[in-house]
Amino acid sequence: MEYVIIDSSQDGTPAGLPAVAGSVYRVPGPGSVEAEFTGVDGTLVQRRWVEAAVAVKFEQLAPVAAFPVVPGRRWGPGWWWSATTGRHVMHGSQAMCTQLMLLDRDAQVVGLSARPVRLIWRDPDSGRVLTWVPQVFARYADGRALLADCPATTAPTGERAARAAAVLGAACQAVGFAYRRLGPPDAVVAANVRWLAGYRHPRHRDAGGLEQAVLEAFAAPRPLMAGATAAGDALTTLPVLYHALWSGRLTADLTRPLGEHTLVSAGRPDPVEDDAEQEREREQHAR
Repeated sequence: MEYVIIDSSQDGTPAGLPAVAGSVYRVPGPGSVEAEFTGVDGTLVQRRWVEAAVAVKFEQLAPVAAFPVVPGRRWGPGWWWSATTGRHVMHGSQAMCTQLMLLDRDAQVVGLSARPVRLIWRDPDSGRVLTWVPQVFARYADGRALLADCPATTAPTGERAARAAAVLGAACQAVGFAYRRLGPPDAVVAANVRWLAGYRHPRHRDAGGLEQAVLEAFAAPRPLMAGATAAGDALTTLPVLYHALWSGRLTADLTRPLGEHTLVSAGRPDPVEDDAEQEREREQHAR
């Protein structure tokens, strides 16, 4: 099997590897790829990838490998508190933290973890045993899953990362997963989402009992500050408004700097309330 890789860089790729674009690599069959992960008792477990992928809840696992501390680098390992899971997820770089933030805001994502699995295979070209630990795992509401790496730049990737991308792409495709290298988002979008992330905790959703007033204030599109003041005192309504923008119950164009004149409008309905409404409709039809 052969895959053509044209991809971007990986944090931590060893220096000195040549940039690779359009290279063709032979990859092992998915059945010969192994998965290593941390079991519930803290010991390492190794299973065939095609078996582990359907049986293991990678979103619940601790990292299989520690994040390195690189001398001289301004950014080191840290934690991201996930509004999706209510737990902390480790990260090893600013680029990875940003991608965790974006995935955390995705309404379809229901699980997140960092470095939960190491893939192991024998390279068909060199015969060497190679490994790769993808940085992020995300589980979606429909059961789909994503393994991803978070490059800090869009510069051409090194050969090691390109070979790994080919193997992981084929292995994930075989089990219905996806593998992607998540390039840095637009700077304005990242800054806006980072601001909203400061209000991602559920305590902001209905702070002061103002949620309904805030949502009603934007039933028709209007500027952010105008709606905030219409719903009540801005100092108390803005946290609720920002949480609603984070969760998608309100929407705005985040490709432009967020400010008092940003046009805000109604977003998607709350899934719990939407399900309850559908259940009421079914009961009425049943009668």
